[in-house]
Amino acid sequence: MRHTISILVENKFGVLARVAGLFSARGFNIESLAVAETMDPTVSRMTIVTLGNEQVIEQITKQLNKLVDVIKVSNLSGENFIDREMVLIKVAAQESTRAEVLRIVDIFRGKVVDVSPGSYVIEVTGDEEKIGAILGLLQPLGIREVVRTGKVAMARGQ
Repeated sequence: MRHTISILVENKFGVLARVAGLFSARGFNIESLAVAETMDPTVSRMTIVTLGNEQVIEQITKQLNKLVDVIKVSNLSGENFIDREMVLIKVAAQESTRAEVLRIVDIFRGKVVDVSPGSYVIEVTGDEEKIGAILGLLQPLGIREVVRTGKVAMARGQ
């Protein structure tokens, strides 16, 4: 089962390496990783997506809590949470397909962030299903490159 783990850590050098090392040392794969400063510049939030059963996730959570620079670990998968991902998609844009690309971008509330004679770069933000849907529609038109941020997530308010 896929799990989304949110970790508050001290914003210091080497913390990301220690967290990633904990996963690799135990043979766990990180499917997605996003890290950024919070409103407090001394604290960063990591959002990690990984696969594993409840026992594996419990072991990961316990090991993460043992790291000195970790402030709080939350397994969001058991909670009601919101997640988003941002993707940049470079699409071939021949004269015959430009209008169709722009219609698809509009339907998904995306933005064209770069235009060149042969391609568009599109920015889309949404959940995994939305990203997958736009990629599926753009694939026949000629996707040249895709860059994804990875999932960021937050527990919903009560």
